[in-house]
Amino acid sequence: MLLLPAAALCCLCSALVSMAADLIQDDASLTRRVGGNVSFSCGGLQQCGNSYVFWYQKKDKDTFRVILDIDKSDGDIDKSYSSHPQKDDFSAVKTQKGWELELKTVKEDHSATYYCSCWLSGSSHSERLFIFGPGTKLIVTASEQQVVKPVVNVYPAAPTGRPEGSSSLLCLASDMFPPLVRFSWKRQKENGSLEELHPAEGEQLELRETGHSTAILFVQQQESSSYKYSCYVKHEGGTVKAQTEQDNEHVHEMLRREQRTFVNM
Repeated sequence: MLLLPAAALCCLCSALVSMAADLIQDDASLTRRVGGNVSFSCGGLQQCGNSYVFWYQKKDKDTFRVILDIDKSDGDIDKSYSSHPQKDDFSAVKTQKGWELELKTVKEDHSATYYCSCWLSGSSHSERLFIFGPGTKLIVTASEQQVVKPVVNVYPAAPTGRPEGSSSLLCLASDMFPPLVRFSWKRQKENGSLEELHPAEGEQLELRETGHSTAILFVQQQESSSYKYSCYVKHEGGTVKAQTEQDNEHVHEMLRREQRTFVNM
């Protein structure tokens, strides 16, 4: 079995935030109380060049640490090379989605984000490409915590700072627990079918602050007048859809404040 060198892992971890996620982790977050159980899924494994799926843990203000790998064909696990202090807490479980990473007894210090990864099929032996999922954050609570879906609204956004010749839409998700969400957009012409909005058809900027998350979509003005756009916010409590509403000065002011925050980061 091939292992990722420590130096290469360090480089990969530092660049992960800017990488496009190639594997699929459907859950942005999972909330469990102490003593409960949880499993983490990973899709898109047909892209992997061998049978091994590696799992990493990243705690806040800490580096990525490998836990173990799971053979996706039979669920066999290998953690002999791992120095992770919690590696014996983890196992593999078979579900309808395939073999998943499992915690049978959740502890408070399991709070972290968990990433699956593998070698990309077709990459050369001398230039192996390692691909990741976007991660699933495990939120551990001392008592039962109710998951609350976000309130979602879409507005025409203030023109400040947008690319020339484009229109912008603001999708605001707020009042949710846990606070993690994932945004996507769809569009529809009058009497037409709903279609996915691919990255090449609109630039998206995401801003996250305490209490709310915002996605700003930039589209060409001629296209924005031809389509009705819908924002989809995926959350642990379910997916919430919202369509364009009328202009709102309060939201414009919030957007201007967030744009200033983003510029000063």
